[in-house]
Amino acid sequence: MFSLHDWQKNHPHSIFVYKHLSCYTKDLWHYVFQVGRMAGQFAKPRSNPIETRDGVTLPSYQGDIINHDDFDEKSRAPNPQRLIRAYSQSASTLNLLRAFAHGGYADLQYFLRHSTQGDRYVELAQRVHDAIGFLLAAGLPPQHPMMTTAEFWTSHECLHLPYDQALTREDSTSGLYYDCSAHMLWVGERTRQLDGAHVEFLRGISNPVGIKVSDKLDSSELVKLCEILNPHNKPGRLTLITRMGAENMRAKLPHMIRAVRQAGLIVTWVCDPMHGNTISAPCGLKTRSFDAIRAELRAFFDVHEQEGSYPGGVHLEMTGQNVTECIGGSNTVTFDDLSSRYRTHCDPRLNASQSLELAFAIAERLRKKRDRTWTSLISKVEA
Repeated sequence: MFSLHDWQKNHPHSIFVYKHLSCYTKDLWHYVFQVGRMAGQFAKPRSNPIETRDGVTLPSYQGDIINHDDFDEKSRAPNPQRLIRAYSQSASTLNLLRAFAHGGYADLQYFLRHSTQGDRYVELAQRVHDAIGFLLAAGLPPQHPMMTTAEFWTSHECLHLPYDQALTREDSTSGLYYDCSAHMLWVGERTRQLDGAHVEFLRGISNPVGIKVSDKLDSSELVKLCEILNPHNKPGRLTLITRMGAENMRAKLPHMIRAVRQAGLIVTWVCDPMHGNTISAPCGLKTRSFDAIRAELRAFFDVHEQEGSYPGGVHLEMTGQNVTECIGGSNTVTFDDLSSRYRTHCDPRLNASQSLELAFAIAERLRKKRDRTWTSLISKVEA
């Protein structure tokens, strides 16, 4: 989540990271949908409506769309003008996304010439380069949109219902309703009650919808949620975003996968390894361990491989800036480093190096699985 006052300097860096991830995931031989949590995510879910410091109690910071994070009475008072400002900046962000996606910023050839990660991942970069060379030799023009542009979709948690309701429109041709504040919306841990207002709202719109799935969610309740939000079992409508830590992932996810499969539900499974791994550093700052994030991703892929199901995606919180908000990674960030470049107004994010390291680990994992599948098929043909 980006704050209202620093979106302009953060968004270009974030687009750069997403472009990096898109480039390298092309090594998977699969089309990759890029969905950004931006252009609308200015609200913050809170477990406690109030916050107390040094004997002073004030309303909690609920995101820049409602109030400010400064701890004083004026800043914490809800301000409806922030709704209008959030809308204006979301519209500006969408325009910026369009400019980057279609203005040559996603050009793969440009990336390969300028990537700072090229030396470290030269083999993978070479495979991408060879694939581009093959397409060019086959007659694809270098400026073909497939080579220079990218599709980019937006999403956010369906949290601030008055905001999302105000931006919902009826499609005049189909009669279906769409929330135009984002392409995809999801219901969070605190708002996914079966009889709750957020679930009821999402039930009535035709956008793709996600459900955040923690270890606290019972498998039977998960099935009921899926049936409410996707009663016609439409492919592509529903994404289940798991967030529970590596240990719980191995213990709880298999039962959820089996329950969903037994109910005959069509879903896309996505792993959010960020929110189940937030800890407090000795200095008091919130942080996340890169090793814990990677361990949850590994558990996610392991469980799906064991269950014969498909790991459909990952949900990462990142920035293209060289921040020090998550500890670990190849360029090791320590607890002592956190305060040097801790910029987030919400949750700790992976920096560019950490994000790319995870992206390459995922690409390598799926490449090995693809190679094993291919070898097995060849062996059966030869037999």
